[in-house]
Amino acid sequence: MLCGCCGALRPRYKRLVDNIFPEDPEDGLVKANMEKLTFYALSAPEKLDRIGAYLSERLSRDVARHRYGYVCIAMEALDQLLMACHCQSINLFVESFLTMVRKLLEADKPNLQILGTNSFVKFANIEEDTPSYHRSYDFFVSRFSEMCHSSFEDPDIRTKIRMAGIRGLQGVVRKTVNDELQANIWDPQHMDKIVPSLLFNLQQDESPSPGVEKEKESPIELTERCFRELLGRAVYGNIKNAVKPVLMHLDNHSLWESKTFAVRCFKIIMYSIQSQHSHLVIQQLLGHLDANSKNSARVRAGIVEVLSEAAVIEASGSIGPTVLEVFNTLLKQLRLSVDYELSGYNDLSNLGTKVIKEHEERQLQESVIKTIGSFASTLPTYQRSEVMLFIMGKIPVPGMYPALGSANTGYEGSRMIQVMLLKSLFQVTVGFQSTNMLTALPTSFLDPLLSFTLMEDAEVRLLVLEILISLIDRHENRLKFSSISIISDISVLKLKVDKCSRQDNLFMKKNSQRLCRHIFLVCKEENSSQRHFESLFTLLALISMELANEEVVVDLIRLALALQDLANDEALPLFNRCAIHALSASYLNLICQLTTVPTFCQHVHEVIQARQKEVPFLLPEDVFIEKPSFPKLPESLEKMEGDVLFLQTKIAETLGGSGYNTERLATPYIPQLTGTGFLHVI
Repeated sequence: MLCGCCGALRPRYKRLVDNIFPEDPEDGLVKANMEKLTFYALSAPEKLDRIGAYLSERLSRDVARHRYGYVCIAMEALDQLLMACHCQSINLFVESFLTMVRKLLEADKPNLQILGTNSFVKFANIEEDTPSYHRSYDFFVSRFSEMCHSSFEDPDIRTKIRMAGIRGLQGVVRKTVNDELQANIWDPQHMDKIVPSLLFNLQQDESPSPGVEKEKESPIELTERCFRELLGRAVYGNIKNAVKPVLMHLDNHSLWESKTFAVRCFKIIMYSIQSQHSHLVIQQLLGHLDANSKNSARVRAGIVEVLSEAAVIEASGSIGPTVLEVFNTLLKQLRLSVDYELSGYNDLSNLGTKVIKEHEERQLQESVIKTIGSFASTLPTYQRSEVMLFIMGKIPVPGMYPALGSANTGYEGSRMIQVMLLKSLFQVTVGFQSTNMLTALPTSFLDPLLSFTLMEDAEVRLLVLEILISLIDRHENRLKFSSISIISDISVLKLKVDKCSRQDNLFMKKNSQRLCRHIFLVCKEENSSQRHFESLFTLLALISMELANEEVVVDLIRLALALQDLANDEALPLFNRCAIHALSASYLNLICQLTTVPTFCQHVHEVIQARQKEVPFLLPEDVFIEKPSFPKLPESLEKMEGDVLFLQTKIAETLGGSGYNTERLATPYIPQLTGTGFLHVI
């Protein structure tokens, strides 16, 4: 009799719990009885913790007895109670719930692990009404991270376990990231598990096994979504802890060298974080680049490539409060790379370290220069001007800083650094737009830049010309003058020409003689090549369209006639003399059409026709060809006279009738430098 009464004496909550379990577990949860249990829990919330404890007890027993059908029913009941109840006593129930989830996650059966994960994810999406003070998720972070790295033999089950691990981590983040009472999920101890687990799955091959239908969402797609969500929740103080594990993962698995995965990771990061924090990522990458200064060139190049891509994405008009720090770090890497290349070692204090591969250092240098351009393209005009001045201040100016390279690399190191920094400067000027040349080319920038046109190094001079062209070309006309030719009708070029502004007039009043002098001196250099003369033609053409008033036009015409006289200098190589004649002819042909003075145009065309008949080697079509062939050039060049020369008196006469300064036109151009560095025309 006593045994028969035991069931009736059992607490009501236990009887209600027992009634939700059918005799055959395959029949599933008894829904009608589950509704009764839920109603009871809502009516007597103080019993909720006991309900949870009892369900936990039953589930533990069923797990131990391998009665997995009842395990699933118990978890379904827990899920429904969680969704329905939001009373103040929910915390104790949650503790029981998490104990059961933990029990499932610790099981060896993949199905139980996945079941536990699914319940945890449902729980993570619930917004609790009451605060939780002492709940810990450390176990779940560790266990879900382990599941992300599952090596289960069956590939399909392995994929399901990994995806469950990813969803579990996503649930932990959602549950804890905004809860100030929880242990900080952004702490390194958690991020060092979560982030590498996500990156591991982001790397995996997502092609499905033969004969197996592809999941609605692949592990890679799920991982990327989870990674983006994590980063999107990061605030200012958490960015560093979220990004550092990414850097470590790429280091530990040698993923910088291939670049592709590293670039992909940081594209996800840059697009996911709040835009106002993007400069923090850039700073971390710069710091990591510094930390890897003695690593292989391929590793450094990979980090630089990522920096370049990140800069393009950031493109917010500023790289944070330390813009110059970015360029300082990149320029430092250029200098180190040059030292490594020339010395053959990546640690000059210990010559027994790694031997450098020259071609890899060259590739790194190209990457750094490209990255400098990428960063510069994100800056507003005023900051780009600051960067130009900053880089110019790093270049050794002839006569002022005779050596910049280390003691091991000497003069060649200094020369290479000059070239690298000028290439970097050119990248900064690409796409630079300024309505005021006084601010675009201040004296503090223009003077040291022009001083490089006096150097013997042909590459340095060419870079200076390219920089000037890039800064002066404000209407994208440079490509129309990329090669020297006699243009019969410039209207076909559809040139964009604006009237010279007051600021441009002031700039040219201050600097036109200086520019003319340096153009003249570049033509005198014996090692100038076809590219130099093409760049000189482009520069003269752009000055004529962007910055020329009547006074400047007169000076440029006088300069072209002075170049014609210079070509008679027998000390110059034959090619250079012919090239200077061709340059002078091409430019006068252009400027006469820009001035639209018919008599001036007629004189220029008559001289060109005379040259075509008698001395075609003084025109660009015979001089500037892909491979100059000396049969087209004479064996020697006598002093030219007569109809094949442009006459200063004739030009002065033709332009004088159109209002140009005849006295100035009749004065030969002779550049002269005074003690202060300013030029006077004699």
